[in-house]
Amino acid sequence: MQTLTAPHTTASQSLKRGKEFAPIALFVYNRPDHARQTVDALRANDFAERSDLFVFADGAKTPEGAGAVNSTRQYARSVEGFKSVTVVERECNFGLSRSVITGVSQLCSEYGKTIVVEDDVITAPDFLRFMNRGLQRYEYEPRVMSVCAFNPPLTAPASYPFDTFCSYRFSCWGWATWKDRWEKADWAVTDYAQFATDREKQKKFDLGGDDLSWLLKLHMRGDIDSWDTVWAYTHFKHDALALLPVESKAYNIGLDGSGVHCKHVSMEQSSIGHGSDSEYRFPDSADVHSHFAAEIKRYHRPSVARRLVRFARQFAPRKRRFGSLADAKDVAAQPTSITVK
Repeated sequence: MQTLTAPHTTASQSLKRGKEFAPIALFVYNRPDHARQTVDALRANDFAERSDLFVFADGAKTPEGAGAVNSTRQYARSVEGFKSVTVVERECNFGLSRSVITGVSQLCSEYGKTIVVEDDVITAPDFLRFMNRGLQRYEYEPRVMSVCAFNPPLTAPASYPFDTFCSYRFSCWGWATWKDRWEKADWAVTDYAQFATDREKQKKFDLGGDDLSWLLKLHMRGDIDSWDTVWAYTHFKHDALALLPVESKAYNIGLDGSGVHCKHVSMEQSSIGHGSDSEYRFPDSADVHSHFAAEIKRYHRPSVARRLVRFARQFAPRKRRFGSLADAKDVAAQPTSITVK
């Protein structure tokens, strides 16, 4: 059931009157220690006991990897502290992209919206408050396609009056969206051939970072499997934006070499705050502030070394993609094991 908030009703009023909280989709695989830290942080949120948690546990790729996968599932089955906990255990390996697409699609279909967290993201104590209020504040503003929790280390102008800003750049480290916007994604990127020959469109897409068109190219070549790049492209294609907090609500602990997609890298991140019980000051219109646009683009500007790697990679042999995103709907029909508490 989807609960609609009238345009004149504030997010805090809606939540205080018991309006439906967005469900949480947590994606886990083979890192029980990371998952535990992620859940501990979520459970510390004051909205946790009023939120339904869905843990999507992917299947092992190989028999050798089953041990860590089973340990993660065993932990997931023990989780408490939420309104309800549903553990969805895949009997085969979906991979991260298929897991996210099918899981988010399921919850958006059932609830009309969802909050998404992966198993290596630590969230602030007011993360769920911020996400729910953002979802309700911009429910009727289609140009805001996502509400995101992570913000790179940047400083707002002293005169900036709001706690959030709109960005060309989508951030996947803790985010949320609505059913009507999620359904706009074309996971096969059927217009890519036209985009790949249009330099003006590429320049516009790269307003969110000089790496975006390059990442989409790697995805379409099959070198990477990047649902978040396709989702970022969906924002661009529909002239939509992501809403980011001035004070970051998320911190990634998975850049330690333990992840499949995020390897051991050094990336500057902001420390997450202690949270706030006050009203968030949201911009009245979905427009991009020039200061934040420049800072986000600077943060994602590749170094000289990275540009050289990018150039060399153009001539590398193409790798076989380990799963087409266009097949996600077929994978969703495969067997799963579900535990509900």
